[in-house]
Amino acid sequence: MSELKWYVLKSISGQENKVKTYIENEMKHQGFEEYVTQVVIPMEKVIVMRNGKKVPKERPYYPGYLMVEANLVGEIPHIIKNVPGVISFLSLTKGGDPVPMRKSEVNRMLGRMDELSEFATDVEIPFVVGENVKVTEGPFNGFNGTVEKILEDKKKLEVSVMIFGRKTPMELSFMQVEKV
Repeated sequence: MSELKWYVLKSISGQENKVKTYIENEMKHQGFEEYVTQVVIPMEKVIVMRNGKKVPKERPYYPGYLMVEANLVGEIPHIIKNVPGVISFLSLTKGGDPVPMRKSEVNRMLGRMDELSEFATDVEIPFVVGENVKVTEGPFNGFNGTVEKILEDKKKLEVSVMIFGRKTPMELSFMQVEKV
């Protein structure tokens, strides 16, 4: 029995919740719950203006991506890949084997640990808006981006990264990027 690992699943942006529900129902239906134990859509809270009022809303932190805790044996990867709205697992090569996430990435994405919080009382902000940076950790490791905003209170940067030719904004901690 191989163990459960976390994988990143690409889905059609905007269909993350549908995909999550469908995977969960499909696993229940087929009696495979012990093989797919969690489907998580990392969410962030944002404030949107609706009719002139500020409304808190949750939206996917990485639009088009879900995290799945699974033991990908036998039919499981096949069942997941056939779920409507699923594009593919994140893998090193196109159509290659799904790559499990490292523990540290999982913890960071699930927000269990914010390694900065212990000594983040007065960290100097080493970045400026408009600066080009390279992502050094997480699913978008190796991508270049531009600092759009500095979120001092959270000790994070909003960086827009080119993904599939589209600018995608994401929040990253100072530790996850370096100057280009």
